This record gives sequence, C-alpha cells and structure tokens, in this order.
Amino acid sequence: MASCCNSLRLEGLISSSFRSSKRPSNAISIPSFSRLSTHGFPLKNNSFSVSHSPSFTIKASSSSTTIAEPEGIKITSVPTKPIEGQKTGTSGLRKKVKVFMQENYLSNWIQSLFNSLPPEDYKNGVLVLGGDGRYFNREASQIIIKIAAGNGVGKILVGRDGIMSTPAVSAANGGFIMSASHNPGGPEYDWGIKFNYNSGQPAPEPITDKIYGNTLSISEIKMAEIPDVDLSRTGVTKFGKFTVEVVDPVSDYLELMESVFDFQLIKSLLTRSDFRYNFRPLLSGNGRMGVSCIRFAFDAMHAVTGAYAKPIFVDKLGACLDSISNGVPLEDFGHGHPDPNLTYAKDLVNTMYSENGPDFGAASDGDGDRNMILGKKFFVTPSDSVAIIAANAQEAIPYFQGGPKGLARSMPTSGALDRVAEKLGLTFFEVPTGWKFFGNLMDAGKLSICGEESFGTGSDHIREKDGIWAVLAWLSIIAYRNKDKKPGEKLVSVSDVVKQHWATYGRNFFSRYDYEECASEGANKMIEYLRDMASKSKAGEKYGNYVLQFADDFSYTDPVDGSVASKQGVRFVFTDGSRIIFRLSGTGSAGATVRVYIEQYEPDASKHDMDAQVALKPLIDLALSVSKLKDFTGREKPTVIT
Repeated sequence: MASCCNSLRLEGLISSSFRSSKRPSNAISIPSFSRLSTHGFPLKNNSFSVSHSPSFTIKASSSSTTIAEPEGIKITSVPTKPIEGQKTGTSGLRKKVKVFMQENYLSNWIQSLFNSLPPEDYKNGVLVLGGDGRYFNREASQIIIKIAAGNGVGKILVGRDGIMSTPAVSAANGGFIMSASHNPGGPEYDWGIKFNYNSGQPAPEPITDKIYGNTLSISEIKMAEIPDVDLSRTGVTKFGKFTVEVVDPVSDYLELMESVFDFQLIKSLLTRSDFRYNFRPLLSGNGRMGVSCIRFAFDAMHAVTGAYAKPIFVDKLGACLDSISNGVPLEDFGHGHPDPNLTYAKDLVNTMYSENGPDFGAASDGDGDRNMILGKKFFVTPSDSVAIIAANAQEAIPYFQGGPKGLARSMPTSGALDRVAEKLGLTFFEVPTGWKFFGNLMDAGKLSICGEESFGTGSDHIREKDGIWAVLAWLSIIAYRNKDKKPGEKLVSVSDVVKQHWATYGRNFFSRYDYEECASEGANKMIEYLRDMASKSKAGEKYGNYVLQFADDFSYTDPVDGSVASKQGVRFVFTDGSRIIFRLSGTGSAGATVRVYIEQYEPDASKHDMDAQVALKPLIDLALSVSKLKDFTGREKPTVIT
C-alpha cells in the first residue's frame, strides 16, 4: 500500500495516492489525483437523456463591489442575507431542487463553509468537486467553482460532467459532494450538498454546526467573475493562478480497488464456464427483460455507479456487458428512486427471484455509497452483510490479510457483527447513525470494517461507505469459497455462505419499517413521548411476553476525542436480546422519516429459515402499540419495509 500524504494543509497541489489507509486527522488535507487518465467516459453513451435544468447563474448585482483582482481575476462581494433552514442533517444539506434554486440559497451555504474554515486550510490549495449526476449538478458546479476561486482556492479538481461517486471523492481525501444520495432526482425532487473534511470523512458536527452558525449571519458572497467551465471534456482551464481540472472520475478509484482486492480471484469466478455460460432471463441495459449469458447482475439504477460498473466489472473482471443494467447516469435516474432496497430496486429483485434468475445480484444508490446484495431467491440483510464480510475478510480479501483491527456498527444495526467481533477477539464499537462517527476510530487505527443497516458497508480504505467495495467484497468471498471447485461441481452460493454463517453465529432476525415524509410535528411528538416513556421505565417491566432489560435514548461518547452525541434513538432492549428502536432519519429532504427497527436473536438453527416478518411479528406488533405510531403520524402502514 502506498504511503499517506504527509501534508496536513492544502498548500499548493499536494501529491497523493488513493491507496493510503493511514490518514492524518488533525487538519484538512485534500490532495489531488495523482494518476488521472483521459481514456473517456466508461460507457458508450454518456449523454443525459433528460433536458438540462434552466440556465442558472449568479451575477454581480448593481450593489456588488470589487474586492480584489489577483492575477487578473476580478473578485466581487455580492451582498446577501441569511436564509432560514440551512442546518445540515446526517449527511449534509438536503432540500428540494426548487429550494436550492432560490437566489443565493446554495451560494450562502458554500460561502458559509469557507467562512467556517481557517484560510490557511484552503488558500492556494486544492479541492475536489464531484456528484451523482442528478438534476442541477451542472449549474451548481459552476457556482461552487466561482465561489471557491473568490475565496482564494488555488485549484478545483472536478469529475467529468460533474460526476464522481462519494467513495471516489473520499478516496481523494475529500471536497464537495453534490448529491441527495438515495433520494430521487429531477426538477420536482431532491438535491444536496456536503463537504468531506480532513481524511475524506463527512465533516464532523463541530464543523457543520459552525457552517450553520455562519448561515445565520452571512452578509456577502465572494464571487470570482470568470466564465463557466466546460465540464464535458477532461483537461485544464486556467484563470490567472486559479485552475480548474476536469478529470476522469473512474481511473484512480479503480486502481484503489485493485490494491484492496484480488481481481484475478474475482475474475476466475466471473469467467468460469459453469458460472458464466447459462442462458437466463436478466435485466437488459434499457431496464427491460432480456436474455443474457451471465449469472451475475449489477443494477446501477441510472446513478453514478453506472460510470464505474463497466470498467470494473466488465473490462477488468470479465463479466458480460449485459450484466450491467441501468448503467447510464441520468439527471432524473430514469424516473426512478435510486435506493438499493427491496422496494425501489424492484426490477432487480424480481429478476433475482425469477425461476431462472442469476446467482449473484447487487445494486448501488445515487452517489454510490450504498449497496444491496442478493443471491438467487435470497436477500442478504445489510446487518448480516457486514458481519459476513468481517468474518471472511482475512482469508478472502488481501487488504485484510493481517486481520481487521476492529469492527463497528451503527446503533440500530443488528448485533450480528458483535458476535463476529467476540469470536475473532476484536475490539467492537457501537456508534450513532451517520458514517462520520466511524472516521475518528479509523484515523486512530481502531477500526477496519463497519456498516449500517441502511445499506451502507465499508472499511478504512476510505472514510465513506462504499457500494462498489461491498459488491467486490462479496464477489471475493464467493470466489474464494469456489476457487478449488472443478467445472461441474456444485458451487457455493450466496445463500450457502449466509446460512453457514448463521449456523456458526446464530441468526439475528432484523427488519426496518420506514414511514417517509410524515408531518414533522406528529413525528417529533411521538419521539418525545417515547423518550419520556424510556426515562421512566424500570428493568423487569413486562411488555407483552417480553421482559425489559433497559430503555434509554442512546448517547455516544467518542473514545478518541471525547465528543458526545446525544438523543440518537430511543431503545427498548429486552432480556432475551430483542430490541425495538425508534429514531427520526436525517437523510430526507422534506417532512420527517420515522424509522422503527426490530431485532430478535435466534440461536436455534432449525428456525433460521423462517421469514423475518413472521419471526418478528410479535415484536413488530409491540413496537407499533408502544409507540402509538398511528395516532401520532396517521400512518396505517410503512412506506418501505426492509
């Protein structure tokens, strides 16, 4: 593995390698790409099929004043006023597109970010800019570039067409990410922006709190008066000492993946005759049913991983081209909802559960940091997925050949990973929901593999969850289990791997009920009601057939820096290990999303094949009754069940 960049500040064009897993944590460091290829966009058709959003620019008003002209660049001070509602959630600022298109809405937030950082952290330095290709990204890119230049940034590295996955931006040690993640895109839907700090992790709460504080007092935007940059072609554009470099978004991330995984091992699986040449129904590139020669399927959901799928899975690993469905990034995600779960990735799910479906299926979300893993007629829960990757990592993935350093999960995620950590003798951490909470542990060398039940899985190769990484990890496990199988022998399948894991560790039945876009008032009242109930509860109290061990509102103290995150979810934990958890999600753009998590541990192998909804029904009924969810929200049933 290449060594980490030594610079802790953004001073000039900092050379770096994507391969580093040891990253400084005490200052911002956002180096450039070091090996940028220009071989072109990886898919034959990289044009967007929907019309661009209306022309949207920030122009200096009559009251704007020139504040500097460094090296011929005119920088003006554009007067502005604070705009309400710019507090970031779990993963940045997310609103409807029309909100961001209001005058100065995006500009205020970007300027507030620069106002929140010490000038030495970005002056004459390098920032990365990327996004998931959604509607408004092109216009937003130009705004961000001009404000960055106006604040003295030396260079912006931007993915071609503004496209770069969240994991790829993190691998470059961070910058701006234009994405609303798994939320839908288009003129009537969602847009988002976040800033990845330090070693590529989402900006921690002290930074986001400072940004929000500055949005409440902002009075000017520093804007460089430069023309829009052509983002459709790789290359360098200079304005005095300020430089914009449009880069291929795939090549360095691909090189990182090659340094983590044994690509030859994976290729040996995807190209073996008894895994490949079986004619089966599969999603074609246009999303309709077709005929293909593969038993591997990846649905990019018309999102950012469409740019990465062909060069990785097809060109490098030998999968059939038809194995990639919905592989062209579109501004509206093909009118779809780019959330890789059983509800929104329905076409892939139907294919995998068909009579002659593939043996391995996967999908990723809008910005490429989430994943879903499927076997033939078999769904792998995200909680099980991270536990199984951790249990098999040392033998199947070269990056972990010395063994993982530690394991962690978000609090609502099932306890399956806990049991792996105990068996392997590894340090284990339970953190609040939000990938930013894993970053300090990674930088301190305490954590290697982690995951969230919300379809996020990753490791310390970067500081974000990583959808492609998770798919490659699973392919590595399946390939390793089958490496000695002769042609014609029965191959170890996804379901075989999961069931063998359950036989060793027991099964944690798990489900999550999402109630999206609830009225905020009712949702908040429900959580307050549950907090009050938890605070008054006592161990030993009966809840139907369950005996309470404890109930609380989860609080977390970071073992590295001592920071405290409180009110992270109301938990009811019972003596048999079962759990019911209630929290409000911070990843939506409108209203409130109520999430209810239900978990029950089952050591008896004879019961492992039960349907999770059947096994969990008593707990589900208890959760709905205890919370009075219908009374508070008016909802009869969840939007999504996973």
